Amino acid sequence: MLKIAVPNKGALSEAASGMLREAGYAQRTESKQLTKIDPDNEVEFFYLRPRDIALYVGEGTLDAGITGRDLLLDSRATANEALQLGFGRSKFRYAARPGTASSIADLAGKRIATSYEGVVKRHLDQEGITASVVRLDGAVETSIQLGVADVIADVVETGSTLRNAGLEVFGEVILESEAVMITRADAEPTALETFTRRLQGVLVARSYVMMDYDIEAAKVEQATALTPGIEGPTISPLRREGWVAVRSMVKRAGAQRTMDELYALGARAILTTDIHAARL
Repeated sequence: MLKIAVPNKGALSEAASGMLREAGYAQRTESKQLTKIDPDNEVEFFYLRPRDIALYVGEGTLDAGITGRDLLLDSRATANEALQLGFGRSKFRYAARPGTASSIADLAGKRIATSYEGVVKRHLDQEGITASVVRLDGAVETSIQLGVADVIADVVETGSTLRNAGLEVFGEVILESEAVMITRADAEPTALETFTRRLQGVLVARSYVMMDYDIEAAKVEQATALTPGIEGPTISPLRREGWVAVRSMVKRAGAQRTMDELYALGARAILTTDIHAARL
């Protein structure tokens, strides 16, 4: 039975469990549940602190897990990023009071407060910068005001929290993070093949819609150039002479524009429907 780690709380928790449900796996119904066995799929889920997941997977206690890329790198665990999951995106940046620093080179000799010591030290090493890293748990914005640090390194979304603390970001993005599926370094790919394929199927289903439309047979080549699909569109003759029905998967993000272009080409009865599961 596979042992899979899932975030028990925080920004990744609900989205991770939702994705697993879409993939056909049973999930806990109460937040106090620590484990959930899905006997039909031969998987046992363990609900753990997101920060601990990489450690459990890395040491081989669990086969795989869902966590943030930032937490994986911060842990320095020997776990592998196997699949990007498309949610929980964030950017990690440096911030300080105006005039303190304008580039990574200005960090030399500075005190940097962060909740992600591993990420910051890794970045400083890559840039050849020597600085003091202060590990804090929780909000780091006040560390400068309290005299604990000169600079902070943290997740930045809108930047409003930093501005309210009188800080501004500087330099390039340290890390772009998102939710990822991670596996043990020595994991057998075949053991996780079905689990991985199901998550990939959810990603496809979320990214594409099924588009159906009717078009004159003479314009099929032009129409299918707009809707090439994955393996190619399905084309069926209609009772109406000289017309065909076309079915194809198209990117959800550009579906409305594609519908406009098809209509302008002469297509009619253009419909889109959600895809709930996929295997490619």
